[in-house]
Order: sequence, then structure tokens, then C-alpha cells
Amino acid sequence: MHDVHSARQAAEQGRLEEWVHAYLSSGAWADPAFVAGLRRQRRWWLGPLCLPLVAVTRVCGPEPDLEYPQAPVRWEAKVAAMAAEISDPLALPPFITEYRDGTLSLRDGNHRHEALRRRGVTEFWAIVWCNSAADAEAAAMRLR
Repeated sequence: MHDVHSARQAAEQGRLEEWVHAYLSSGAWADPAFVAGLRRQRRWWLGPLCLPLVAVTRVCGPEPDLEYPQAPVRWEAKVAAMAAEISDPLALPPFITEYRDGTLSLRDGNHRHEALRRRGVTEFWAIVWCNSAADAEAAAMRLR
């Protein structure tokens, strides 16, 4: 199962990157193209960290200026269904974010982010990837 607990356990065992690839390679959350992209270069991984939702920037949604705009009707249907089904937030996978120029770009979990926000959740677990050792050091300092 790919939930917050299993991600934290994998991190404690030094297997966080393995967990991310397994999570993104199977089940309802599978995204093979994302896995292929992550494997193109070395990544530095932090977390899972419990972060305020407002600290994470969505890249997908009904807003036209987002990197991956989604039709409002489709977005609303998916988010509303997800929000209605959430009984234990920790049973969900943590977000996967990219540390970009001092911000956390939400690369996996945009619908979960909005569904959790609608349920009144103000913080949630996230895995952070960095594209360089310098970014990893900066992110670690910022996110302490």
C-alpha cells in the first residue's frame, strides 16, 4: 500500500526513491511518464515532511495560468469525489513536490491537495525532490 506510513517507513530504511518509483509505477496513481522523467537524472529526496498546504504550489487545476490547466467540470468532479471519499488522510500517498527556485512545485497530488483543503486539512505530508545537491541543501535548510 502506498500511503503516508509506508513512505515514512521507506524513508527510515533509506528506500524513499524506491518507494516513489514503485508508487508511480502501479495502482490507481500510476504515472509511467513521470517515472521515466524522474529517471533521466540523479535526484535528491527529502521527506516525507509534514507541510502546510499553503507551502505547496499546485501546477494542475481549473485556473488557466497553471502549467497543466484542466477543464473546470472535470477538475470539480474528480476533486469532489475524492473529498467525499477521504476518511483517513494518512491512508493517502504523500504529495510529490519538486524544489524549484525556493518553492515547492506540486508534481503529484494536485487533486488530493484540493480535496484535503476542502475537508479542512491545513497540513499534509510531502516528499520533496531536488535536482542538485545544492538545491537539496537549500531545501533542507528551508524546510526544517
